[in-house]
Amino acid sequence: MIIIDGKKVAAELKSGIRDEVIRRNSLGLKQPHLAAILVGNDGGSEIYVAAKVKDCHEVGFQSTLIRFTDNVSESELLGAVNQLNQDPSVDGFIVQLPLPRHINENKIIEAIDPSKDVDGFHPVNIGKMAIGLPSFLPATPSGILQLIDYYNIETSGRHCVIIGRSNIVGTPLSILLSRKSKPGNCTVTLCHSSTHGLKELCHQADIIVAALGKPGFLTGDMVKTGAVIIDVGTTRIPSKTTKSGWKLSGDVDFNEVSPKCSYITPVPGGVGPMTRIVLLQNTLKAAGDKKK
Repeated sequence: MIIIDGKKVAAELKSGIRDEVIRRNSLGLKQPHLAAILVGNDGGSEIYVAAKVKDCHEVGFQSTLIRFTDNVSESELLGAVNQLNQDPSVDGFIVQLPLPRHINENKIIEAIDPSKDVDGFHPVNIGKMAIGLPSFLPATPSGILQLIDYYNIETSGRHCVIIGRSNIVGTPLSILLSRKSKPGNCTVTLCHSSTHGLKELCHQADIIVAALGKPGFLTGDMVKTGAVIIDVGTTRIPSKTTKSGWKLSGDVDFNEVSPKCSYITPVPGGVGPMTRIVLLQNTLKAAGDKKK
């Protein structure tokens, strides 16, 4: 069993991005600028956005964080999105999800300029991705593909079961893995809460991606020997062994599953670091060859 080290891969890619920013500076090109809108004070979102700001600093990007309280109106938030759309200094930006219930997330996402949508959530980017045109790929699915590629995990002709059909991970990943590409060319089964015979489907899978947000959902009796396991789950659960009083838990029961599989991503330290790297890659792409 090989543990897929997302931290290691992300660190190597981050070093390459830093070198590219130095090269850009030497050519008089614009410093890439990533902005983020954060609504409320959700603990997970706070940590994630803080990490993104730190990433920007480490690679030489400019970063901007715009904060709103959780009672911000939808129109106010749309106004902030429009300002970032119109700001020539900002190359890409994200609106951190989830948003409060009184705000329509789809409406906010659709308001983002697709050319600045470095999260890859806008329908224009999703549509381009679906038919194989150049676009900003969703961060987590793209990060997963890069991990698979780094570890030379064979995907062509393999059966991949994805548990979870969200627009952020499961659905776009199913499209990317089924494309005639490398990595890709998989036969993909996209499962969800209403899927019958899930255990039997998982037993058939060469690759399982768990992305449903239920800690420890995938157990040892659901996995065949030699399968590749990608754990996307990052749920905070209470813990008496940490200073914070919580720890991150994946969707995979690591202790049960790891002895049976060929490759597995840990939580934390697996997929998570790669999601942030893709945001940097997309922002670098959005900056293009703009001059200072």
